[in-house]
Amino acid sequence: MTADPATDVFEEHRTLLTGVAYRMLGRVADAEDVVQDTWLRWARADRAEIREPRAYLVRITTRLAIDRLRQVRSRAESYVGPWLPEPYLTEYGDVAPDAADRAVLADTVSLAVLVVLESLSPLERAVFVLREAFGFPFAEIAALLDRGEPAVRQLAGRARRHVAERRPRYDVDADRRRELTERFLRAASGGDLDGLMSVLAPDVRLVSDGGGKAKAALRIMHSADKVARFLAAVAPAAVPDFSVRLLEANGGPAVLVLSGGKPDSLFQLDAAQGRVTSVYIQRNPDKLRHLADD
Repeated sequence: MTADPATDVFEEHRTLLTGVAYRMLGRVADAEDVVQDTWLRWARADRAEIREPRAYLVRITTRLAIDRLRQVRSRAESYVGPWLPEPYLTEYGDVAPDAADRAVLADTVSLAVLVVLESLSPLERAVFVLREAFGFPFAEIAALLDRGEPAVRQLAGRARRHVAERRPRYDVDADRRRELTERFLRAASGGDLDGLMSVLAPDVRLVSDGGGKAKAALRIMHSADKVARFLAAVAPAAVPDFSVRLLEANGGPAVLVLSGGKPDSLFQLDAAQGRVTSVYIQRNPDKLRHLADD
């Protein structure tokens, strides 16, 4: 608690607002900017006229995120190579009170889902995030977006079908996924081709994001043989003064590779039937900077 009630109310909802903004944008810095802009509007508002602070704050955050999403998409056409979201260190605070809610939140912030969400319209994405990630009623979403409830239901159905059709399937629980990540790390860090082949699914795909600022595959790579050979060739052991750290990002285990103590790349996996089905590699330094230790 602080001496300022307005600050206390905002801080109570900050985790929710950040979660909405990040799922809308897939970019940590942009999400933080949106939440900061929401705070500025909240600080200037006549709060005596605001009956439901949570609804007010989510409405402002969502609308600002929609505007920001339209802006960044106009710049995305010049992006070099595949695009991946910025890694998001998963901290739910009081937003996920139980394991079931935590599982839903983790799924809607996963790299696989965020990549699919990039193909939705800004309004579809807003409805999907508010409904699927945070369970807002359709009537409340309609009020937040100044849309009729039938239109919101239609947007939600279209977004849900789109995501269901395009999201990769995986059925490995959290413990098994972490074990698979550790096996992958041991094989990849030493350039062990046979070890990599033993954990990769035959139709595995690799997506790497360098943003034109770091070496990365410029196209999505498919097949165990091609992915294993690529990973063996870019083994973390080849990174000067390398070290690795296991952490949780986007709702699942991730491997952060550091060079001289600074983030060099982040690996994350999807898995099904005990094998790795997708390998995501984030190498864009702009998207790793926030993972550096203070």
